[in-house]
Amino acid sequence: MEQTAIPVADQVREIVETVVQALRLPKMIEEESPLVVANSFEAEGLRAEIIRVGRKLWERQYVDGNGGNISVRLGPKYLLCTPTLLSKGDLKPADICLSDLDGKNLAGDRVLTSELLLHLEIYKANPKARAVVHCHPPYATAFALTGTPPPVGLIPEYEVFVGPSAVSPYETPGTQAFAETVLPYVQDHNTILLKNHGVVCWADTVTHAEWQCEIIDTYCKTYLIAKQIGEPLCVIPEDKIDDILRLKRRMGLPDARMGRIAGEAPGVEGKHAAEIDALVERVTARLEGRD
Repeated sequence: MEQTAIPVADQVREIVETVVQALRLPKMIEEESPLVVANSFEAEGLRAEIIRVGRKLWERQYVDGNGGNISVRLGPKYLLCTPTLLSKGDLKPADICLSDLDGKNLAGDRVLTSELLLHLEIYKANPKARAVVHCHPPYATAFALTGTPPPVGLIPEYEVFVGPSAVSPYETPGTQAFAETVLPYVQDHNTILLKNHGVVCWADTVTHAEWQCEIIDTYCKTYLIAKQIGEPLCVIPEDKIDDILRLKRRMGLPDARMGRIAGEAPGVEGKHAAEIDALVERVTARLEGRD
């Protein structure tokens, strides 16, 4: 049977309606009840992403037992997060909790993570943070046990996506005092070592926050292997670090060293402008899955 073609005008109308609905979604979420929000299409997609990332963390041995926690913003008033006392490798949609920004459990079959306070402080302090992942990757956590961040200036990917990591002072996990230890660092660092504890990363998505966990742990592992070779490490020249900072500024990524290029007008990058533009496009394509 021959199919009837959909008129172009109807196709355009359908696309416009889809776009309008997408633009209205944050407002709709703000106005709806918690139960409606918890069962929304957007919440369903974010739950799936949390479950996928939780499985990756467990498979990479970044979490053990019931360790680690994941959260993501859902509109202006809510967030989804993992529950307490459950392995991140065993998450199911019904396990994911809905919370408000005061840490009140609004929906879900389980009790939300005991370390949600840490996530809430990050969200409140930095509006750019839309997702938070806390875990215990062994090589990065080894640096946290010494209270020292890994050195910088060695691998470009680490410089771009993480850069200098901070080390927050130790406090008892799950307490308000523990949550507040990251506040001095959350503006200029998207990856923070928690002394004697682990790592916390924030990003625009759960997936990107998990990438940062992978990047810092692999970086720490590679650094420790390189130190065993017994030869001096080759450091990236300082002018090339400035190029990386310009790239990060264009991408909107934080870096505590950004003051080094503070006197330069954004978008005026000198002789390397074309190369930086091309690099921004390549990195953006990678982040969006187009490479």
